[in-house]
Amino acid sequence: MAQEQFTDVAVIALPLKTKFRGLRTRELVIFRGRERWAEFSPFVEYPDTEAKTWLQAALSWANEPLPKLERSAIRVNATLPAVGPEQVPQLLANFGRFGSVKIKVAEAGQDLAQDLVRIRCVREIYPEVKIRIDANGGYSVADAMRLAHALGDSELEYMEQPVATIGELVGLRGELSKAGLAIKIAADESIRKAEDPLLVAREGAADIAVLKVQPLGGIKRALEIAASSGLEIVVSSALESSIGLSQGLHLAGALPQLNYDCGLATAKLLVADVTDVPLMAHDGVMAIRELEPSAELVEKYRASGEREAWWKARLQRCLELLES
Repeated sequence: MAQEQFTDVAVIALPLKTKFRGLRTRELVIFRGRERWAEFSPFVEYPDTEAKTWLQAALSWANEPLPKLERSAIRVNATLPAVGPEQVPQLLANFGRFGSVKIKVAEAGQDLAQDLVRIRCVREIYPEVKIRIDANGGYSVADAMRLAHALGDSELEYMEQPVATIGELVGLRGELSKAGLAIKIAADESIRKAEDPLLVAREGAADIAVLKVQPLGGIKRALEIAASSGLEIVVSSALESSIGLSQGLHLAGALPQLNYDCGLATAKLLVADVTDVPLMAHDGVMAIRELEPSAELVEKYRASGEREAWWKARLQRCLELLES
């Protein structure tokens, strides 16, 4: 059944401009469905039980009609990996003009002092932009509070997944309130990796929900979570090619309300893409559109035979899990 929903499977390995999430190369699968091209790109360390949800999203995008759009373009943030201050100017210059920037922090092997240097470097170069930090759950409550005190609520738009668990998020929100710091908390992993993605809202653990289409199983499911959570929404990418980013842009365009810049300009972190017309921001805005890959680029960045076999075996296992 599911195999009738895609053809022209290609396994791609796209190099990154700098190390991101510990990666130098982003591996992914693209395929053609009845309606459009789609991407399946769970990170390699994710188990099949988690990766199958990413495939569900890709199959839905490839084969189903899309929800009505409320807007045709999306305001987006720049994204800064956990680099040293000497790399900050060049990496952010790649994004052109932007109104907000997400700064990666809590990188393995780095400390809070390095994070603060990176944040202050951005502030010095871009005094007017809004700054949000993303720790991917890597801080303790104590470290998150140290950063909050060091920067103050006037410097941070919000903290994205500063700590790992919902209990810690609740505790951090309490500590921020007691300290008189009006810093909002956004939840990412506590939604997309949770058995119950609405628990974070019921527990009062966050102000903002960060939604990513692939990990949540598709646009329809993401819209349901957005409506049921009662939280403000930011749509973000999972370091996808432009084929995958088009799905995130459509989700952002279909939301009834969207008050924050979205994290969908991440094609700028790639050395190359799978399409001749990649999804890029212009003056901090991205137009919503569907894409087809370039046959020439697909061949140029096709993964090795070993990696292709690994991904196709994973794709088959995830299909079987969806059909069981």
